[in-house]
Parts: sequence; structure tokens; C-alpha cells
Amino acid sequence: MNDLDLDNLLGAEDDEGPRRRSRGSRSARTRSRRRQRRQRRKGFVAFFIAIVVIVGVLGVGGYYGYNWIRGVAIPKDYTGQGSGEVIVEIKDGQSATEIAQTLVEQGVVASERAFINAVGAAGKSASLQPGEYKLRKGMAAASAVPLLDPKRRLQTTLTVREGLRLSQIFQQLSTATGKPVRDFERAAKDAEALDLPSYAKKRLEGFAFPATYEVSPKSSPEDLLAAMVARYKKAAEDVGLVDGARRVGHTPLEVLTIASIVEAESGSKRDMPKIARVIYNRLQRTPPMLLQMDSTVMYGLNKFGVSATHADLRSKSRYNTYARPGLPPGPITNPGEDAIKATLKPADGPWLFFVTTDTKRGITKFTDSQTEHDKFVEEFNRNQAAG
Repeated sequence: MNDLDLDNLLGAEDDEGPRRRSRGSRSARTRSRRRQRRQRRKGFVAFFIAIVVIVGVLGVGGYYGYNWIRGVAIPKDYTGQGSGEVIVEIKDGQSATEIAQTLVEQGVVASERAFINAVGAAGKSASLQPGEYKLRKGMAAASAVPLLDPKRRLQTTLTVREGLRLSQIFQQLSTATGKPVRDFERAAKDAEALDLPSYAKKRLEGFAFPATYEVSPKSSPEDLLAAMVARYKKAAEDVGLVDGARRVGHTPLEVLTIASIVEAESGSKRDMPKIARVIYNRLQRTPPMLLQMDSTVMYGLNKFGVSATHADLRSKSRYNTYARPGLPPGPITNPGEDAIKATLKPADGPWLFFVTTDTKRGITKFTDSQTEHDKFVEEFNRNQAAG
């Protein structure tokens, strides 16, 4: 091979070399572009997934955020008037929020906020008064608010008048509360629970003070009777019963027993001090006179009336003051403050007898003469016969 041929050969190789490098360069660029496209696709997919995730997070957060805001702005509430019956007690000094808590706990309203909003909308926040109210379960808050009007309170005002026996008071309390009389009879035997004075000798008669009381279906017999005893103790303290009893020479129980007879026998408040004086005069005689009070005889027989019969006067009861000297064993009524005051400060006078000659008009006549007393009795009989 000559030099020319060799050069041609080498030149051919030199010419081929660049062409090969050119094809290799194009392949590299193609691969690079493919990698870039793949990377762009991956980037787009990642971006898309990120967007989906972000949207999802925002969507879930927005849902719960909406519900949270809605729960604050539009609190959970029932609809309609509810059903059944619930007795709700509002205690003295409770705020609207505390009342709302009670209503939620008892299933009346769905949420505290719903009730508070309803109270505010009705302008009733200042009119929520302590007491017991009848509502229903599952009520719309706006329907519950009107049922808490003080005029709808279940408490009833019960006035126990002076001179009633315990058996009569039990009947009144039973009617007011719907509880049976036997529950009050049972409660009356628990002197410790009622906090009776020691001188009461564990008997409630005479210590159930006549006054006006708030009574509701939820009031227990024990609570009601204890309230009456507490009211008695306050009245006894006000009039100075214990010290006053010492001044008139009797025990507190004896004074209350005399006051109960004064209450039963008097036709009017003005006669009470005179009737008390008659009782003291009879007890202070030497020897003491029998009291001879029809009211005590009737009490011992569990009868009612203003005049005992001859058969009644033969009673063996310890309350028969026609047969037994001195005072009966305890009070025969529950006297009021006027009768207690009259017993502690009796009128001055020599009277040994009194007769209510006209029961309709409450006219009572007093005397220290047996003869005049008998005339008064005849007058009483004529008035009774005339009706």
C-alpha cells in the first residue's frame, strides 16, 4: 500500500470519526430530553398530588371549621314542644347559665347556649324566679322559656290557721302536696328530725305553728313539719315564752297547753286574755277547781264541736277535764301568737266561768258566779235551738 492509499485510508477514518460523534451527541440530547420530560411529568404528578392533598386538607378543615362555627353560632336545639313530664327546680340565686345546665342535665333542652339565647330573645333573664316548674323532655328552648314564668310555679301558698288540730293540718298538707296523710303521721313521730324543743316531750301537737307556707309536690313531709316547728320556735323566741312561763309559774309546755285551750275556746281575739285568766284562776284555787273545758273533752274523743254531751263527759280520756284535775297532758290545738301572748299576759279579773252565748257572733260572757254562769248556759241553749 502506498502513502497515498494510507493517507486516504486515514483520511477516511478521520472523516468517519466526526460523523460518529455527531450521531452520539444527538442520542445524548434525545435521552436528556426524555429524562426532562419524565422529570416534568413526575413534577406535574407530584404537584397535582400536592394540590389534591392541600385541597383535601382544606376541605376537611373547612368542614369541621364550618361545623364548629355553626355550633357556636347556631347551638344544638330540639324542635317542638317535647313530651313527658319533668319537674325542674330553680334554686335561689341561680344564674341563667346554671339554670341552663340543670335543664340540659334533665333532658329538657339540647344545649345550654340554645336556652340562654332563647331567654335573651324573650327578654326573660330577669324574671327567672326560684321554685319548681313542670316542663317536658326534648323541648325547643324557645318553648321551655315560657313555662318558667313565676306564675306557673308548682308551689302553692298554704295558710294554716290558728287553732287547728294536728290531724286537720295533716289533711291540709296532704291535699296540697298529694302525699298521703299517713306519711305526715309517720314524719310527726321523728322528734329529732323535726328538731322539737326538749319540753315538747316528742309530741308535735301544739308545735306546728299556724302561718303561711310555700308547699310543692316535691316538699317532703319531714321538711314541711320541720318548717312549722322552726316557725314555732321563732314565735316562741319573739314572745319570750320560756322566760314568760317562769314568770306565770308554769313550764313552757303548760303555757302552750293553756294557750291551745284559749285558742279553742275563744270566740274572738279580744276574749283571749280573759279566758286565760279563767284557767289560771281555776288552777290557783285551793283546792284547784276542775277546768271543765268542753274543748279538751272533744279532743280526747277525736270529735269536733262546741259542746260536749253527757255521754262525752263520762269519757275516761286523760283529756277529760270534767273528771280529771289540772291541765290535760299536752296541747289540744296549735295556737297562734295571740293566744300565746294572752296566756303569758292574762287579763286581771276574778272570773271563774265563761260561756260563748252566741257562737255565730262570737259573743262570750264572763262571771265569777255559778248562778250567772247557769243563766249564760241557758242563753247558749236558746241560741243553739234557734239555729
